[in-house]
Amino acid sequence: MNSQNNNDTDKVLVSLASERAEALSGVLIAFFAALMAISDLTNSNIEEEMQIAVSKNSSYFSWYQSKSIKQSLQESHIATLNTFIQTGMIKPEKELVIKEEIEKTNGDIKRYKMEKKEILEGSANIPKEEWVQDLDGKMGAIVGVKEWEKKAAHLNIATNKFDIGMLFFQISLVLGAVCIVIYDSPKLQRLFLYAMLGSGFIGVIFSIYGYFLSL
Repeated sequence: MNSQNNNDTDKVLVSLASERAEALSGVLIAFFAALMAISDLTNSNIEEEMQIAVSKNSSYFSWYQSKSIKQSLQESHIATLNTFIQTGMIKPEKELVIKEEIEKTNGDIKRYKMEKKEILEGSANIPKEEWVQDLDGKMGAIVGVKEWEKKAAHLNIATNKFDIGMLFFQISLVLGAVCIVIYDSPKLQRLFLYAMLGSGFIGVIFSIYGYFLSL
């Protein structure tokens, strides 16, 4: 009789433990699912910012290349004029005009070099007196190629961390579902419950890390 009572008590305790594990698993599934949704939304916004940064980097690099082409053309122009002078193809009375043209072209080359530097480095990274390139009529507003490239790289790393975090959130949800299914084994339920908590915690850590990397 006592043995029967003990068996009944054990069954009740097992049932209560299983119910608690199921209830806790259900709450944690909802909790981690909510965190996963928030992480997914944040990651989507960061990916959009990354695409903008990549596009800007490409646009500004093309701008930089156009300045390089103009500089090369002006340098070729000077070389041609100097050749004319050295070979005596220019009449003496016209030589002064040619030299003035060379001086003006040298000034253009210097300006192109400064513009290229500002486009490459960004206005914030050079002295104010070196600002020569405007953006929509505003001086000092250039975000350089290197800055866009650096931002795109940081955002890419951030999205990778979010992806890892999302993976661990998904694992935690699967573990939570398994924990609910195996209701007849409280010990195994606890094992899956702890694994779920650990996986979810890792997901939170990676998501937070990714968020701070994106700032």
